[in-house]
Amino acid sequence: MEKVVKTEQQWRELLTDEEYVVCRQKGTERAFSGEYYRYKGEGAYVCRCCGLALFDSSTKYDSGSGWPSFYAPLDQDALGVNRDVSHGMVREEVVCARCDAHLGHVFPDGPDPTGLRYCINSLSLKLTGDVE
Repeated sequence: MEKVVKTEQQWRELLTDEEYVVCRQKGTERAFSGEYYRYKGEGAYVCRCCGLALFDSSTKYDSGSGWPSFYAPLDQDALGVNRDVSHGMVREEVVCARCDAHLGHVFPDGPDPTGLRYCINSLSLKLTGDVE
């Protein structure tokens, strides 16, 4: 997969201030506030920064965490996972494999069939009508 590389200025021009803080500076939107937290529409959730398809709506579920949650990505190769030791804890950060946008975190407390909970910021996503 070819990487999408932009300057910080290009990212700032492409994203809103809130999107930039979350996607490029590893911020987090407030729990229970995101556009897709309770949204039930169908389609593919793509990276807000580069458009790479990340999750299918059929894998979205209400985890009670306050963020959109998914139990599996569309393609494992679409995501990167980094160790995150910020905020006094050890977590697994999830990033877009194509542009390195911060998406959220993955936890081992999700439902079957994967047992994973991809807890993703709405500001990192866009919903499209079709799954590619």
